[in-house]
Amino acid sequence: MRAVGIDPGERRIGVAVSDASGLLASPHSIIERSGDRERDLAQIADVVREVGGEIVVVGVPVSLDGRRSGEGVERAAAEAKRLGERLGLPVEVQDERLTTVLAMRLRRESAGSSGAGSRKARRPKRQAPGRRYDAEAAALILQSWLDARRNIS
Repeated sequence: MRAVGIDPGERRIGVAVSDASGLLASPHSIIERSGDRERDLAQIADVVREVGGEIVVVGVPVSLDGRRSGEGVERAAAEAKRLGERLGLPVEVQDERLTTVLAMRLRRESAGSSGAGSRKARRPKRQAPGRRYDAEAAALILQSWLDARRNIS
């Protein structure tokens, strides 16, 4: 089953896709927010259809103590519901706690380990915060959902 992971940020939406067997999540793309929620949902729906998604997993910001409350959770849950209605597919929510931080750390470590003798490899260029990490964060959200699902089965 091909699953699509969504990391719904305020400025960008990270998208990840699983392989057909549902074992491995990979970063796919980043959708820039347009300011129009319906247009953003249409762009997500286009990607889901394009990759043959059969289920969508939307990250929700859970607090460090595990509570699912607050404006961010409500916004992500509402977006997940509207997306499910638009696509006619199942949509589930998944804890996204610290996924962007982890994606940034993994990217830095990966950049630091390539070309060990190169000064540039040890000091990656600074980019706009979050710009590179949205799709990776979506992949972490999706991978955690895939792993949990596999452990349940």
